Amino acid sequence: MIDLYTWGTPNGQKVSIMLEACRLHYSVHPIDILSNAQFDSDFLKISPNNKIPAIIDPDGPNGEPISLFESGAILVYLADKTGEFLPTEGPERYEVLQWLMWQMGGFGPFLGQAHHFNKFAPEQVPYAIKRYTDEANRLWQVLNTQLSHKRFVCDDLTIADFAIYPWAMRYEWQGVDRKNYPAVDAWMNDMADLAFVERGMLVP
Repeated sequence: MIDLYTWGTPNGQKVSIMLEACRLHYSVHPIDILSNAQFDSDFLKISPNNKIPAIIDPDGPNGEPISLFESGAILVYLADKTGEFLPTEGPERYEVLQWLMWQMGGFGPFLGQAHHFNKFAPEQVPYAIKRYTDEANRLWQVLNTQLSHKRFVCDDLTIADFAIYPWAMRYEWQGVDRKNYPAVDAWMNDMADLAFVERGMLVP
């Protein structure tokens, strides 16, 4: 059974969605980042960057245990382990990986900054609010263009969808009106209809 160390954030939800989608048995270990549990010494042995999520799989490569942090790396590992939601070769594999990297390098970090300055900052910083809200909307437009003739980000349902969806679901914190991005809105509705996505979004 895989041990999942997580909290109710978009990065954590990516991995729980994947575990549910692959029908893998896992045990949830909540890491309460609001009380700084991510800095506990035991957790740092698993995730030295003190970030959730992280996993320990006792049945890793060659039957040996493996410990992983970074949500994108975990998604790729689980896809390779199960043979699901990531093509094994060819240009299709790299298309999925490029959209996963897009989420990890832009859609996550910049939307996270929009969350902070729009919702959590102790004081209003107009420059930062405008900068990150504008960038959030730019990234949503990139995604809308990609989805304009596709049901899922890379045609078939993949880890790219699992990575992007939880961040999109925080649209209200980003100063984004999802109705302005009809292709993304339709994709979000399709994703929400998947039972394993719904279950994964509720973890922990």
